[in-house]
Amino acid sequence: MKLILVRHTTPDVPKGTCYGWSDVDVAPSFVAEANETLKELKKLLPVDKAFSSPLQRARKLADFCGFADAEADERLKEMNMGDWELQFYDKIKDPALQAWYQDYMHLPATNGESFPILYARVSEFLNELKGKPFKRVAIFAHGGPIVCAGLYAGLFKEEDAFRHLVPYGGIQIIEL
Repeated sequence: MKLILVRHTTPDVPKGTCYGWSDVDVAPSFVAEANETLKELKKLLPVDKAFSSPLQRARKLADFCGFADAEADERLKEMNMGDWELQFYDKIKDPALQAWYQDYMHLPATNGESFPILYARVSEFLNELKGKPFKRVAIFAHGGPIVCAGLYAGLFKEEDAFRHLVPYGGIQIIEL
């Protein structure tokens, strides 16, 4: 099964904002960015099924690309950043932040998720998807879940994972 993983476009938050699970809107540049994504996505269509994170920045891109019927799945949401949500990283006073910077692949945000928790929920979704009869699937999601899917598919190793983060509006393809 071929998975076409599509990252949402630029969110409407100031640079340096921690926004994980927060349901932030898309930036004013949405239409221009979404048109570029759609241009690339059209080269990969058709698909048998589409899924989306329920967060509006992913849903809006799915809708724009012609997948208003994409099935929303909570497991495709971005990492929950807990107490740090909607704060500027450089203004977070939590002493746990420095430890997280040193080991963000294993430690959770305060009252949030760790990368292993995110990976577990995305893997659960992908394991379930493997049991379906689809040949090509589009998934509209976020950077974190797309990195998890790349790891799951063996595209890269954990220590290099975030060096493979697709840009806003970018596409990554994996085979299950």
